[in-house]
Amino acid sequence: MTKISVILTTYNGEKTVEKTIQSIISQEGNGIDHSIELIVIDDCSTDNTYSLIRQYNCIVLKNEVNSGGPNKGRNKGLSIATGDFICIADQDDIWKKDKIKTMLPYLNLAPIITSGYEVVNVKTNQTISRTQSSTKDYMLYRKNETFLKRLTKSSDGQNTYMGSMIYSSQLKDILFEEHFGMVDFDWLLRLFHQQTSIEVCKPLYERILDDTNLSLNETYRKYDFYYSLLTLEGYDKLYPKETALAYKKIHGSRARYYYLTGNMQKARFYFARSQWNIKTLFYVITSFVGSQFVKKHFNVFG
Repeated sequence: MTKISVILTTYNGEKTVEKTIQSIISQEGNGIDHSIELIVIDDCSTDNTYSLIRQYNCIVLKNEVNSGGPNKGRNKGLSIATGDFICIADQDDIWKKDKIKTMLPYLNLAPIITSGYEVVNVKTNQTISRTQSSTKDYMLYRKNETFLKRLTKSSDGQNTYMGSMIYSSQLKDILFEEHFGMVDFDWLLRLFHQQTSIEVCKPLYERILDDTNLSLNETYRKYDFYYSLLTLEGYDKLYPKETALAYKKIHGSRARYYYLTGNMQKARFYFARSQWNIKTLFYVITSFVGSQFVKKHFNVFG
């Protein structure tokens, strides 16, 4: 029986963490064609999260002090995981009931398998599907293909959002940075470097999005920006053209974040250092007038 270790990190997640846990442990086929080892790490929550997660039949750990992000807990989970494959989950990820069952047949074809997913914005009551449009059940990505897409911050190619991923335990020694404790760009690159991978062309979980998500946190965006630039220095000799493009894409991402949050002066500053094209010009122009229309009708960021 294939054993799946699921590492779930949480902080003040009492609103969603139980629904997340239930979606994981109630997977179709659990105990029949696969087993789930759920490891939950609490980052010193100040609400009722820790009491809630202790009610479930899973491994529960708690950081000694708040680490300020999920990475310390993820590394702690990786250090004790005993599964054949690893999944990393956030407290606002809700798995479809057939997530593992659907991905199971592909686990021997590549060391990393991902899937499509749905972004559910509870504030706007909108659901956006992030799934490859294909007539095939899955897409195979050649060695280093996804790595280069992620290095250049390309918006196409394989979906690699962490909650969609299941990967071989042979890669479990690839750890997350703990200096900032919340950045994963470098981890993603190290995971996919020189690897083949597969994406299942079906949305298999929901990512619940609201104002509390780490991806929209200003401190996280700052850390992600600077650590991503630092990460590029480790690849610029092997991939000079790709890292030069990535530099511009990273500035573009920071610009769109400030555009989304309404800080148009900073948005224009970073747009000027990003990849210059018609789309960038459109953002700059509408940063003076028309941004509300753009944000309402287009996916600016995230």
